[in-house]
Amino acid sequence: MTTMSNEEIIIERLRLKIPNAHIFKLPPKPSAGGWRGAEWHDKLWQGTLKVVERNDQTAVLLVDAHNESSIFAVCPITHQLDEGHSTNGGNGVDRCIDSSRYFVLRIQNAQNGRRMYIGLAFNERNDAFDFNTALEDSRREKMAEKKAAALGRNNTNTPFGSSSVDYKMKEGEKIKVSIGNNNNTTIGSGNSGGGGAAARRRSGKTRSSNTGSGGFLKPSSKDTPSRLA
Repeated sequence: MTTMSNEEIIIERLRLKIPNAHIFKLPPKPSAGGWRGAEWHDKLWQGTLKVVERNDQTAVLLVDAHNESSIFAVCPITHQLDEGHSTNGGNGVDRCIDSSRYFVLRIQNAQNGRRMYIGLAFNERNDAFDFNTALEDSRREKMAEKKAAALGRNNTNTPFGSSSVDYKMKEGEKIKVSIGNNNNTTIGSGNSGGGGAAARRRSGKTRSSNTGSGGFLKPSSKDTPSRLA
């Protein structure tokens, strides 16, 4: 991160990075039901997917696998932070009804604000699970930050130290602290990058791939029965 005297400081956090993401052109949406990945046949792009946070904004970035400064598309995430929303529905990412590996992204042009929809597919169910987890972790943290900010505003009239209770230690008074001997306790995770549960899970597992050269692996018959019909 570079800090300039007259420029805004931008803090970017990488929540998730998946090397094999596949993008499809969407057919007309069915009049009934939701999107179906089995109907996608026009593949547009393959590269790396990243879930990032820049200050208070969250976005899904599709970048070139060999040059991450080359951005194919951006999907801004609009988190539902109201108390009545228990999920991230309507945030810019929709799930397909016939496969857990398929999603629809609402991408946006940064210059003119124009929006369009594209299909997203992963090779593995674990990738799709991590993608969902990263978005949900981001939503929950944003909601916690919102609650903390509201609590801080409500407490502006009662700052720390304004209470009539005297918390100062009296002369000669001592404090006894008892610390249990727990050898399993660990302070600090050793991962300065953070990233949330999805990133920690991916860093702690050995990834396997049966896709050969990274080509697109269609879902199994259990995942998408209609593909074999």
